[in-house]
Amino acid sequence: MGSECLTTAILGLNETGQCMLKAAVSTGLFQIRAVADLDQQKAEKAAAELGCEAYNDYRRLVVQNQLDCLLVAAETHACDEQIKTAIRRKFNILKATPPARTFGEMLEYVQLAQGENVQFAVANSGRFKAGYITARDVISQGRLGNIFLIAAYCTFADADRPPWQIDPQVAGGGVLLHDCYQVLDQILWNFPLPEQVYALKTNHAPDKQQRLCLTEDTVIVSMRFSDAFMGSLAATRNNEVGAPRIVVEIHGKDGKLALTDTEVALTARDGRNDQKWQYQEDEQVLMERLLESFAQSLRTPDEHPFPADGVDSLRNMAVLESAYLSARTGFPEEPARILQMAGRPISTGASV
Repeated sequence: MGSECLTTAILGLNETGQCMLKAAVSTGLFQIRAVADLDQQKAEKAAAELGCEAYNDYRRLVVQNQLDCLLVAAETHACDEQIKTAIRRKFNILKATPPARTFGEMLEYVQLAQGENVQFAVANSGRFKAGYITARDVISQGRLGNIFLIAAYCTFADADRPPWQIDPQVAGGGVLLHDCYQVLDQILWNFPLPEQVYALKTNHAPDKQQRLCLTEDTVIVSMRFSDAFMGSLAATRNNEVGAPRIVVEIHGKDGKLALTDTEVALTARDGRNDQKWQYQEDEQVLMERLLESFAQSLRTPDEHPFPADGVDSLRNMAVLESAYLSARTGFPEEPARILQMAGRPISTGASV
């Protein structure tokens, strides 16, 4: 592709879609041809501000426009077939997290995109957070020594959840899939695929029968990377109002690294050379960085590969699939066996 603006459209004007839209305009790298939302008034308002077409039908937007790329913020259950149609029409896709509801669904998107020679990428802003990048540098430099434990703890507000998120068939999962995708990605971005995953999940329903029919709002995931390296992820939704609280601790022989959304702290075991980095990053700025990277990857893919492509994201979905399967079977599951569904080798190692 040349240096001209990439023609694009937005599916879904939820909070993420609005962020994508503003960031796309701000970068100056995209020409917005159309916007779509099931709420006609919301679509018309955005279209009037941008001077583009408005749709309340995702299918009509896809079939009536020819685009370089499609930015998808709509929930997967509402636009699954439209994503596939867009790929067949050779649109490059940037999908908000989570990119799919199951590993199989994600694999279908990736294989379809490969067959059409277009990109299926994931709008994972965590890959562009300065704090996460700092942590990745510390790990890759070996400053923690031999790492033996990762422990992540997350709490999310349960207020204003859309009704569809409690239905396992529609949502695909609960707090683990919809809230913890970026946390899990941060772990797998830096470390190999776990050999085994074991998970327990539950929700606040008053009896067991109802709990089986609802997505989880509390989950514990244990990961075995090797005989000497383990990880855990505990997450819950509660009635508190406010920003999510995410803490990730990485323990090594020579030090401990603690990450939050605003701070990275390195504590050396010998009590010397402790360091602390503080960040205040706006989600809009992160989305602009992400879209700039996505645009570069479409124009010069060999020089600027996108850091969250679909193939790489299959590793995340394999671990998520293993966790949900383990919660049903009561036994540890192996993500590598799920990756074998891809029909060809996919790296199970970290990107570092």
